Amino acid sequence: MAKELVHMKNITKTFGKVQALSKVSLKVHESEIVGLVGDNGAGKSTLIKILSGALRADSGEIFFKGKHVTIENTRDAIEVGIETIYQDAALVGQLAIARNLFLGREPVRKNSVLRRMDMDYMKSESTKLLQHIGLKKINPDTPIVQLSGGERQSIAIARAMFFEAELIILDEPTNNLGVKESRSVLDFVIQTKERGHSSVFITHNIHHIYQVADRIVVLRHGDMVGEVRRDETTLDEVISLITGMQN
Repeated sequence: MAKELVHMKNITKTFGKVQALSKVSLKVHESEIVGLVGDNGAGKSTLIKILSGALRADSGEIFFKGKHVTIENTRDAIEVGIETIYQDAALVGQLAIARNLFLGREPVRKNSVLRRMDMDYMKSESTKLLQHIGLKKINPDTPIVQLSGGERQSIAIARAMFFEAELIILDEPTNNLGVKESRSVLDFVIQTKERGHSSVFITHNIHHIYQVADRIVVLRHGDMVGEVRRDETTLDEVISLITGMQN
């Protein structure tokens, strides 16, 4: 069994009178893809926002590599080694690929009094990264707005890999993508595992989860109602856990 990377323990969150999460515990191991599924209002987004620093839990603990960590904002999560990729890829459409890959973490030229960005370094590293992810024909100066949805998601995932995130959270990464583009993103998620990264994959598309996840965690109405290994279950059984209806 691979070592435990993340352990969210007894996470509880309420919004007014609404119980969004009730003592939910989630584990992710090294080099593992965990599929997080559930119907609307199940608590998926709330749980992941707590892990990514976008929300704070009312109670519960988070451990990373066995050490207790405090994640109060997204910067805390990034410093721990957690990157989150949302369905809109969180990219700036009018900026070039190279700028987007280093957005918020732009390198500065050495001995630059005015702290000018090192564009040569960004373009050089972006070119290597594009070749690595199979986008060899795309120039790093290309604005994001000119890319397809699948290409944008691939670049967002590649950015997380470049900055050596140990856990990559993917929130509906194939939403609104066509079949071919979805396949490309799913293949890229598998590549992240092969390179030693772990992922939490959130989606409404159970078929996509079933293609890539090692383990599937099911939430319903704020409770964790199921945790199964993909190779030990069926698609129908997962759907039953989500709906609460037995076949």
